[in-house]
Amino acid sequence: MGRPSRIRAFLELIKFEHTIFALPFAYLGMVLAANGWPGLRTFLWITLAMAAARTVGMGANRLTDRWIDARNPRTADRPLATGAISPATAWAGTLLAALTLALAAWQLGPLPFRLLPGAYVFLILYAFTKRWTLLSHLMLGMTDALAPLGAWAAVRGSLTRASDLPAWVLFTAVTLWIGGFDLIYAIQDIEVDRRDRLHSFPARYGIAAALRLSAVAHALVTVLFVLLGMLLHLSAPYWIGLAMSAALLAYEHAIVRPDDLSRLNVAFFNVNGLISVTLFIGTLLATLLPA
Repeated sequence: MGRPSRIRAFLELIKFEHTIFALPFAYLGMVLAANGWPGLRTFLWITLAMAAARTVGMGANRLTDRWIDARNPRTADRPLATGAISPATAWAGTLLAALTLALAAWQLGPLPFRLLPGAYVFLILYAFTKRWTLLSHLMLGMTDALAPLGAWAAVRGSLTRASDLPAWVLFTAVTLWIGGFDLIYAIQDIEVDRRDRLHSFPARYGIAAALRLSAVAHALVTVLFVLLGMLLHLSAPYWIGLAMSAALLAYEHAIVRPDDLSRLNVAFFNVNGLISVTLFIGTLLATLLPA
């Protein structure tokens, strides 16, 4: 396989095109910390850090789960499972992304660089948590929520002052947001998880219970984003974006029911991406157009 083919296979392996749905999480922390646009340099390094971090996490996950993926009909066509890409190539791409993340963290300041080892732990450890705890959904949420927290740290250079409270509210909101989505997404693999003795909430407690817990998590997300807007005194565009996002969350739960999972992927990918973009646009406009 030539180098361009290996690169394409690696990008397919990590679903690089889905990075665009993850970037708004980091951008939320960025614009809220800066109370507006932080400057082109900061924006570019945060973008690079986010793309690299997601690549590290996805690469580690695919490498760790390649034997599980090969036995799962839903994931059996992934490049590592089919042999379209070798483990050596996947390792090379993942390690290159890890180095890129280190460079971006260093460029963003002392605090992001000091936080880097912890980020690596979360990005790599998540892939193993489903082997021993039902909290794997929460772990994924916390890992993704490091993006806005890291962006805030890059802009403010602090996470421990009283004025940094909104960063932790945002971290908790994104944790529950992604964790709630993962509860829905994991429904697809109930039988495989039970067969392979993997720990997921849907496999242990069933589809209906997973959907109820996801709904509770997403209701709390809405409450936390209301609190965030109040703490930062955000203007009307934020509240409009939040109202639209809350409506989309409700729509997501309306189209995925225990007796009808036909639109599960629509809920996870399309609605999730739309929510993140909508809330980010509302937040950006609110910081540029203060009350």
